[in-house]
Amino acid sequence: MTDSQFTPDSEAVGETVEETASPTGAQDETPVEFEAVEAVDRVAELEKLVEERTTDLQRLGAEYVNYKKRVDRDRDLARASGIESVLADFMPVLDAIALARLHGDVDGGFKMVAEELEKVTSKHGLVAFGEVGEEFDPNLHEALMAVPLEQPVTVTTVSQVMQQGYQLKGRVIRPARVAVANP
Repeated sequence: MTDSQFTPDSEAVGETVEETASPTGAQDETPVEFEAVEAVDRVAELEKLVEERTTDLQRLGAEYVNYKKRVDRDRDLARASGIESVLADFMPVLDAIALARLHGDVDGGFKMVAEELEKVTSKHGLVAFGEVGEEFDPNLHEALMAVPLEQPVTVTTVSQVMQQGYQLKGRVIRPARVAVANP
């Protein structure tokens, strides 16, 4: 059989096109290939939508984590600020205790109260500084006057402490007020 002898009949051509019934009962003449292309397009559209939603959820999750970190950091800063404020209010009391110790007036029940107060303040990180003989540091000390020491010095040195300084976790809350001896 040659190609010229072969002629397709109408029944053979009708088999390549799928005919489906629509809900209204009419014949739908949509080819299978067109429906497959629509399905592939729909799947691609849904995949793109899923990718967008996933990206949105990841962004939202990252924003939440950052928000939580910021709130925790702000809470810690507020707590530290509150502790600093209360300890700053106790500094005059600690100064009075130091002055009472200097004059030998800390004994009995007052001694226990003074020790307990000092223990609480040190528990929260408050450290007193300022000693005679220390090298003068303008970051830690406030020089009020010059008073020479009995022995000569080679660097500017603290010769007298008028008011102790305080640091809270390494940060100067109040500088020590001192007299200095110059070389």
